[in-house]
Amino acid sequence: MELWLTRAGSHGEYEQNFLDEGRVYLTWGGFSNNISNMASRQELIEALERHNPDAKPKTLINASSQIWPFAKVMQIGDWVVLPSKKQPVVYVGRITGDYIHNPTGPDPYFHWRTVEWFGQEIPRSNFGQDLLYSFGAFMTICRIQRNNALARLQAMYKAGWQAENTKSVLNQSVIASGSQSDDVSNDETSETDLAEMANEQIVRLIEQKFKGHDFTRLIAAILKAQGYTIWQSPEGADGGADILASNGTMGFGEQRICVEVKSGTGTTDRPTVDKLLGAMSKFNATQGLFVAWGGFKQNVQKEMASSFFRLRLWSQDDLLEELFAVYDKLDDELKAQLPLKRVWTVVAADD
Repeated sequence: MELWLTRAGSHGEYEQNFLDEGRVYLTWGGFSNNISNMASRQELIEALERHNPDAKPKTLINASSQIWPFAKVMQIGDWVVLPSKKQPVVYVGRITGDYIHNPTGPDPYFHWRTVEWFGQEIPRSNFGQDLLYSFGAFMTICRIQRNNALARLQAMYKAGWQAENTKSVLNQSVIASGSQSDDVSNDETSETDLAEMANEQIVRLIEQKFKGHDFTRLIAAILKAQGYTIWQSPEGADGGADILASNGTMGFGEQRICVEVKSGTGTTDRPTVDKLLGAMSKFNATQGLFVAWGGFKQNVQKEMASSFFRLRLWSQDDLLEELFAVYDKLDDELKAQLPLKRVWTVVAADD
């Protein structure tokens, strides 16, 4: 049995299809050739070159090293992990079907395998940092072999997907990696997304330093740095609003925002979000902001479209984006608790 990483588009644009349809797709846009008829990886590379004649040799080799295992190496019973690009959660599934090719698509759904998603919305923070680094590989599809990953996920599954702890990691027996084929990319050789790795470290630091009411204080500081006058509820029952924010002189502007903050790692459901809409009426707010560190249930973003002009939802990625934008404007005390430095790096180009 193997453990595979798969991605549902560079921005998670295919994620809902993966989950709703119980499949993993090979989303190589426009490539509709039947891989099961190919006898060798070289034949696949030649097909990819015909599909994209301007591609450089390294690009073709890299693509084939991911496409070939999807059709030829993955087995029924193997496990797959799907890190969400939309919420701070991970999905885990079991491959239940062989490679299927459908030449009619539609694009990019020409290739798939059926999957049983038995691990739903598992908080990223439940996984060890080393596993998250493997989940952050640049590859769209790769085999994860480092750090006894499969055995550790199996142990988490038996424990109801509870967070890993040091003892449970140390107690896992080391699995022999065996021989590795040149046909298969794995996380030992895949480049890691450095930006994602850095974000994971920042996430862990925030979880350590800003728990409970302190997390609300961080959100209030971000809003204040954005130019809002804010009122923050004292610790304890908040009466329906953790923060009130408004623009204009002394906060008497037209924009009146009611903010609800959830610092836990669990995903927030629709009824909980609806409570904020009720609180907005109570406080005569024109807009609402719901900050959920653990993200939102799958249906929330889609169902809240009708409230687009009244409500905003922030999960981890949204919060980090807003934090980075105003970090230099935060007060010195908060920056001392959350010391960050902007780093520039060269983006690797194809040879």
